[in-house]
Amino acid sequence: MYIAMNRFRVIKGSEAEFEEVWRSRDRHLDEMEGYVDFHLLKGPEAEDHTLYSSHTIWKTKDDFVAWTKSEQFRQAHKGAGDRKPMFLGHPQFEGFETVEGV
Repeated sequence: MYIAMNRFRVIKGSEAEFEEVWRSRDRHLDEMEGYVDFHLLKGPEAEDHTLYSSHTIWKTKDDFVAWTKSEQFRQAHKGAGDRKPMFLGHPQFEGFETVEGV
């Protein structure tokens, strides 16, 4: 298994709008070989932001890499740069390969 995560520091007051963007977007994930599961996670609040993480599970790292190079990926992310800024800085990517699972 491979877990791909992006961490977002969402500007205070933009949480509802950020969540709606994720709820209403065309993901196209289920069209991809190796896709297993997706979650948008809401984390702790800081003074100037709320932490979120997108969490996608893939069968292999190669399946994830194929997603990032696909037309489905481009469609799922189109228009992302056209929205008003909702988070501080760029998302922080973290990728993990499973060492042990129960």
